[in-house]
Amino acid sequence: MPTFIDKHLDHLITILLSYAPKFILALIVLTIGMWLVKRIAILSENAMKRRDLDVSLRTFLKSLVSIGLKIVLIVTVAGMIGVGTASFVTILGAAGLAVGLALQGSLSNFAGGVLVLIFKPFKVGDTIEAQGQTGEVKEIQIFNTLLLTSDHKTVILPNGVLSNNTIVNNSRSGNLRIDVQLMVSAENNLEKVKNLISEVIEKNNLILKYPPPGIFIGKMIDGAVTINVKPFCKTGDTSVLASEFYSEVKSTFEKNNIQIPGSKR
Repeated sequence: MPTFIDKHLDHLITILLSYAPKFILALIVLTIGMWLVKRIAILSENAMKRRDLDVSLRTFLKSLVSIGLKIVLIVTVAGMIGVGTASFVTILGAAGLAVGLALQGSLSNFAGGVLVLIFKPFKVGDTIEAQGQTGEVKEIQIFNTLLLTSDHKTVILPNGVLSNNTIVNNSRSGNLRIDVQLMVSAENNLEKVKNLISEVIEKNNLILKYPPPGIFIGKMIDGAVTINVKPFCKTGDTSVLASEFYSEVKSTFEKNNIQIPGSKR
């Protein structure tokens, strides 16, 4: 009986001595690898902070980097101690493919959200036009972007479609141009009309001095002349300015006897 025990004990000791260096080396690699993964995650987060990325995106990407590197490290360590990793990698690949196919639409929206948050074609507070919708950006989520329209409807736009189509950002430059079309009788002195419009522009505080507004004489149709006025204003003042400008021009024309089509002398 002792001989049997001694025989198996010797065999066990031989196995331990054979695998001990591999286990020790694998443990060292695992310890150093976990430290490196932690450092890389911190460095990636600092890099994202310098780029002023959204907090939710920074947290998600940091976790994604950390988990991905840990999986690679564990597979590497398992291979070092003799565990077959080919089947393990195959299973992970198959599982990833299945999940990707099942969540194809969601992954597209997620990727779009990441692109929007990284490259910032718009930000919260901007007024944009996209997918036939116009509104103020209220929230940028990982999967969707929320717009508030002028009639206070909340529009939810999937980021996948949003990032792959045309976006018109009305707030990017900080100002917008409004196009005002006026009609006056061809009997008027057009130079005088332009001077009166210039006076209205000078008195209106909503109109920006730069870029300078434009006043252009257009077509003559049935005894009437078209005058196109193109002033610039801040993005939130377009509606108010258009209303004020028409009212002020009408009042100025009446005071200075400027004839408009259809008016009586």
